[in-house]
Amino acid sequence: MGCWEITGRVLAEKRKITFMYRPLKSSKQNDYLFARRNQGNLSMASANKSGILKIQRALSSGELVGMLPDQDPGEEGGMMIPFFNKEVNTMTLLVKLAKKQNAQVLMFWANRLDSGKGYDLNFEPVDLSADGDAIEARVGVMNKSIESLIGKFPEQYMWNYKRFKSSHSYK
Repeated sequence: MGCWEITGRVLAEKRKITFMYRPLKSSKQNDYLFARRNQGNLSMASANKSGILKIQRALSSGELVGMLPDQDPGEEGGMMIPFFNKEVNTMTLLVKLAKKQNAQVLMFWANRLDSGKGYDLNFEPVDLSADGDAIEARVGVMNKSIESLIGKFPEQYMWNYKRFKSSHSYK
């Protein structure tokens, strides 16, 4: 729903921004997309240890960072937290970095307009500490914020994300 390809490009018009991404399996496709995304004030950080360091450096320098928190982060990168009343593996990186860097979290998205007439860009602050300071509470607030946004525009959410693929505990 966020249309990050568009929101990231718009934000990069005014400020430096680093977006975290998961490399594609096809190196040819990955190289093509990386070259097109990684331009101007927008740079990409892969979803691995070096990418996390790049995100931390960007935050420390006062730059914007972007993450897609509604994707399954894999066994090591998340915790089971309710999302639409189902326990799903949810990323913890965003809430950990926000707390460590004392960063303001904004949910930024673009609504697709009817008949291909463009996009309506929006943002909304998210207070991750609204339900307490524990990491589980902060991740829960993040999921509730995403649920609330999806509830307003369910037809615009990319339901093909494998969000529920790990709706059981990893073994």
